[in-house]
Amino acid sequence: MKANSFEAIPITAKLATKPVGLLEFARLAGHNMLEVIPVETTRQTYLRGPLNIHYICDPEIITELLVGAGRRFPKARFTKDIIGSAVGNGLILSEGERWRKQRHRYSPLFAARNLPMLATHFAQTGLEVADSLSDAPGIVDINQMSPASTITNISRVIFSGNEEVSAQQIRAGLKTYFDYISDISLFDLMQLPKWVPRLNWLKSDKPVTTMRDLARIVIENRRAQKRTEPEDFLDLMIAALDEDFEDLETTVDNLLTFVVAGHETSANALSWGYYLLALFPEMQTRIRKEVQRAAPRGPVGYEDLQHMPLLKAHLKETLRLYPSAAFFARDAAEDLTVKDITFRKGDALFFPVYSLHRHTQLWDLPDCYRPERFEDAIIPRGQYIPFGDGPRVCIGAQYSETEIMVLMASVLRQNEFLLTEAEIPRPVLTFTMRPEGPMMLEVRPI
Repeated sequence: MKANSFEAIPITAKLATKPVGLLEFARLAGHNMLEVIPVETTRQTYLRGPLNIHYICDPEIITELLVGAGRRFPKARFTKDIIGSAVGNGLILSEGERWRKQRHRYSPLFAARNLPMLATHFAQTGLEVADSLSDAPGIVDINQMSPASTITNISRVIFSGNEEVSAQQIRAGLKTYFDYISDISLFDLMQLPKWVPRLNWLKSDKPVTTMRDLARIVIENRRAQKRTEPEDFLDLMIAALDEDFEDLETTVDNLLTFVVAGHETSANALSWGYYLLALFPEMQTRIRKEVQRAAPRGPVGYEDLQHMPLLKAHLKETLRLYPSAAFFARDAAEDLTVKDITFRKGDALFFPVYSLHRHTQLWDLPDCYRPERFEDAIIPRGQYIPFGDGPRVCIGAQYSETEIMVLMASVLRQNEFLLTEAEIPRPVLTFTMRPEGPMMLEVRPI
């Protein structure tokens, strides 16, 4: 498992090498969506799937569907069936005028002017994680460490300062909540009617109701505090609602939407990012030196990140190889022809981002780790979409990048990551693309 040069090939996902029938599609997708994506999608820019499915990896078609004529096509119905109970009618799933109002209401929260304040919270978590690793070196499951750090950040920037709800309650609630929503129903993937019994009906929905109850308490308590200056993300959210009214349940939907979208996606990027640094120790050393020059001690600030271009390139390459949102889908709302391909109303438009980012026609050495791809390079639109594109591009993209870079810089500045003899888990895709199991790396203090 040792690697000392850029010739090593990072772990890859298992894609489908033969046609997958509908029942097999639903069975496999419930465990790992990547196993039903045809491997041909890494070599062909368009592939017609079974029934009314289209696999699209052509950057021009992608841009037309997400930014151009198809930009108003709704999220796929099965996506709503899978995560609707968890995030309700928040930004991820709402459509039409309801979505436009929410997007307008919350966009200012994620503006660059708010990132320095949020970065102070990320930096505090980064210092704690870095010190913890330095104080107890050895073999660590990065796939547990990374989610723990992002949950801590959520606790800090959204649920902090609430006497009625402890940080321990929040973290315990979040863990069971994420476990619950990651359990994908086979019948939802098959788009069977909602009255057909699901296996998870036998499970209690207490994780969702508990988090919704906690969210209501936190929102109402924070409103009562009436802080004059925002101190965290929830303060920014409350301020936005003072300017533009929203009913409490929709606010809870959006709070949980931001929690869901901002936790596991960032955690996955951290895990894969640390793994790549362990796989390529020369790059790890170069990035560490860059971080130490920009922020030799103390909390890593937002302005410090502007002096870490190599770390930024590493993050972008990590998200190319291992995009957390490795697949998404739209339903065609009307007939549309793009580049001689006709999509009929009701067709399922599949965007296999994992395949797009590793496409043999679009990237040089697509399965190889090459962060220099993103140094002063212009990537054609539609070719690199870790956060999507168009009107529904991820609203928290800058937030996520800032969080990941602050945490990674803080930890890497005083710790070294090395591979062990343990097998590196393959990527699997359910709610997001994450390592299939424990990712054991050795950590040594610098």
